[in-house]
Amino acid sequence: MLAVLAVELRKLNRSLALLLALAAPTLIAIFVFFNMLRGDEPRPWLMYVQGATAIWAFFMLPMSVTALTALVAHMEHGPRAWDHLRALPVARWKLYAAKAVCVLGVVAAMSVLNLVLTWGAVTLAATLKPAVAPTGVFDLAGQAILLGRVLLAAILMIAIQFWVALRFSSFVPALAIGIGGTFFSVVATSAKQGVFFPWQMPVNMLGTEAWRVNTALGLGCGLGLVVLVAAIAHLSRREVI
Repeated sequence: MLAVLAVELRKLNRSLALLLALAAPTLIAIFVFFNMLRGDEPRPWLMYVQGATAIWAFFMLPMSVTALTALVAHMEHGPRAWDHLRALPVARWKLYAAKAVCVLGVVAAMSVLNLVLTWGAVTLAATLKPAVAPTGVFDLAGQAILLGRVLLAAILMIAIQFWVALRFSSFVPALAIGIGGTFFSVVATSAKQGVFFPWQMPVNMLGTEAWRVNTALGLGCGLGLVVLVAAIAHLSRREVI
């Protein structure tokens, strides 16, 4: 399994995955930076970091997962490399499990980058314009825990995107589902039923109602792991992709 993971990491290193992993958190940090410079008075640290987390959970995370899973799948679909991979003396499920682990790992790294770059953007803006220097204390542990919950709640969405992207050789179905899921998540933000919608589960981690947070986290993580295992089992039994 470690050998398969190492190969997948090398493939990602030669792809545009690293650029994607840097682009999304950087865009959020740029937005926070210029938004601070537009202000005239200081605001709490919590407002800036939670604002960045909200953008990540609400829009950037779903779109990044859509692009990342399509990219990971296309590395094999494009050159029609599945026949070669499935002929190797390696359990087929390990091939798909390694890809799933890599996807989750990249998303986790993007979450960390989001926190680090947001801190850097706020600090730089405060240095250039001291009048908007944030007040209060930067709660690093609290924000790290919040981003961790966002990631766990997003597992169901990631599993669905991963399954569709690897199931179909064309990237169109995966993109259609990802864009459609993000669209309905945006237009139905205030819907109470959104807590049961995979694309809205991550942003529910910022909710103030305990039942919404716990429901979204339980379904997103628990059901997400079940769907991910089902996806790996289904894909490993298919003879042709």
